[in-house]
Amino acid sequence: MLNVLFMLIVKGSKRAEAGERPSPELMEAMSEYNQALRDAGVHVMAKGLYPSSNGMRFSYRGPGDRPIVTEGPFMQTEELIAGFILIDVASRKEAIDWALRMPDPQGHGEGEIELRQVFD
Repeated sequence: MLNVLFMLIVKGSKRAEAGERPSPELMEAMSEYNQALRDAGVHVMAKGLYPSSNGMRFSYRGPGDRPIVTEGPFMQTEELIAGFILIDVASRKEAIDWALRMPDPQGHGEGEIELRQVFD
C-alpha cells in the first residue's frame, strides 16, 4: 500500500500573531511529539511561521490581472497559519490518530489544527 502525505496545519492565534513564544512546557511537549513522529518514521517536516506582520498576500482579482500586494499584519487570526507538520502515513486514519496526539499548539486552550491531505 502506498503512503499518503498529510499536513497538520497549526492555525494562528492572537498570541502567535503578537510574536509570543510558546512556554518551555509546550516547547518540550511539541519536541516530544515531533520525536514520536520521527521514531514512527512518518515525520517529513515541521516548521513554525513568523507572525503575519512579517508576511505579504498576493491577491488575484481576475484572469490575467497582476496581483494586488498587501503587506501584513492580517487581522483575521483564525484564517492565519502559525506553522505546519508534514507527515507521510499509510492512511487517513493514521493521520487522524497523529493529529489527535498533538498537544494544544497554542498552549492556552485556543489551539486549532487543520488536517489536509497533500495531492500526489
